[in-house]
Amino acid sequence: MSWNGKLLHIHIAPEATYEMEELAEANLVAGKGIVGDRYYLGLGTYSPKPDCREVTLIESEALDAIARDDPPMQGAGITISSFEHRRNLTVQGVPLNHLVGYRFKIGEVILSGGRLNFPCKYLENLLDRPVFLPLYNRSGLNCWIEQGGVIRPGDEIVPLNQPSNKPHR
Repeated sequence: MSWNGKLLHIHIAPEATYEMEELAEANLVAGKGIVGDRYYLGLGTYSPKPDCREVTLIESEALDAIARDDPPMQGAGITISSFEHRRNLTVQGVPLNHLVGYRFKIGEVILSGGRLNFPCKYLENLLDRPVFLPLYNRSGLNCWIEQGGVIRPGDEIVPLNQPSNKPHR
């Protein structure tokens, strides 16, 4: 794999139903998540289940395509802002669907792509917009944190071209 991406936004929420809060920097802890986030605190919707949801990512390009109604699905574009999609990190130039089972680096942090995220009716109901179908197959990536550290918007994202040793579930 050969690409270079960039971290655009960092968001956390202290509990499952709380609004997402944008951060200027975040501390990621291996095996836990982003300090202050619902999954780090064990208060996320999927916290009781074993999952690779320590940090979640979504591509800005997917959000741009949905805003253009590309491909045409709902008859008009739907805007989903970076604080509405419920993922922790909004990235640009990163082919998330290809990173399941691979390691990559954001700033000083190393992540392992666990599994693709699936859209849910909860988000559709929360936003009161028909986003379920437009987000299908481009709803982001759930990741394990292999090496923690601090990340900031603007950090470069690069592939490590190494398979992950973490389970893909």
